[in-house]
Amino acid sequence: MATALVTGPTAGIGRAFADKLAREGYDLVLVARDESRLKEVATEISRLHGVACEVLAADLTDPAELAVVERRFADGPIEVLVNNAGFGQKKPFWANPVEQEEKQLDLLVRVVLRLTHAAVLPMIERGSGAVVNVSSVAGFVPRGTYSAHKSWVTNFSAGLAIELHAKGVAVMALAPGFVHTEFHERMGMDKTVVPSFLWLDATDLVDEAWKDLMRGKAISIPTWRYKLISAGARYVPRSLIARFSTLGLDGRRRG
Repeated sequence: MATALVTGPTAGIGRAFADKLAREGYDLVLVARDESRLKEVATEISRLHGVACEVLAADLTDPAELAVVERRFADGPIEVLVNNAGFGQKKPFWANPVEQEEKQLDLLVRVVLRLTHAAVLPMIERGSGAVVNVSSVAGFVPRGTYSAHKSWVTNFSAGLAIELHAKGVAVMALAPGFVHTEFHERMGMDKTVVPSFLWLDATDLVDEAWKDLMRGKAISIPTWRYKLISAGARYVPRSLIARFSTLGLDGRRRG
C-alpha cells in the first residue's frame, strides 16, 4: 500500500488531507509538534478508514527535528507529500521580535524547501509521486511577510511542477482563501468581519484540490471567486490592499 506524509494534520486543511488520502487508500505518516494530539488523530483515522498511521512528533523549525522527518523519506517510499504546517502572527512585521519572524520564515519557506527536496529525489528515481504545498491566495497580495512567504511557495511549486512533469512527479501549490479551520481562532481573528461567501469548507477544498492534482495542475485556486481575486490582485490599488489585509488573508490580525 502506498504511503503519504502530511505535516500539520491535526485540524483544518491538514486533517482534511489526511482523511482524503486515507479514503484513497494511503497509509499515513502524520507530522506535528503535539504528540498526544497526533496519536488521537492517528487512532481516529485508522478506525474510520482502516489504514496504518505512523506518528512523527517534531517541531519543524528545529533543524535536528526537521532532519528526522527528512530521513523518513529514505526509510520507505512516500508517494505523496503534503506540506501544510502553518504559522501566523497577530502583529505587523516591525512589531514582532525578529526571531519570531525567522520562525515563520523557517516553517513557511525553509521547511517546505527541505521536505520537498527530500521527497522528490526518491520520487524521481521511482518515476512517480506527488507534492502538494499549501500556499494561500494571500501570496497574490503584496502585504506582509506571510504574503511574501506564500508567494514564494506558489512560485517555487509552479516552477518545480514544470521541471518534474517529464520525470513523472507532480507538484502543485494549493492557494486557498478563508477556510473554516483553527488557524483564525488561534490568531484571535473576528471571523464575522469576513463575508460568509468567502469562507470555504476544508473537506470541499481538499476534494477539489485532489481533482486538480489528478488533472496535473501546478496551482489550485478554489472557487471562481478566489480565482477572480487572485487574477485581479495585481491591479488592486494600495489603499484597498491595506483594507483587505486587515481581514487576515496575509496571516495577521490588525486592530
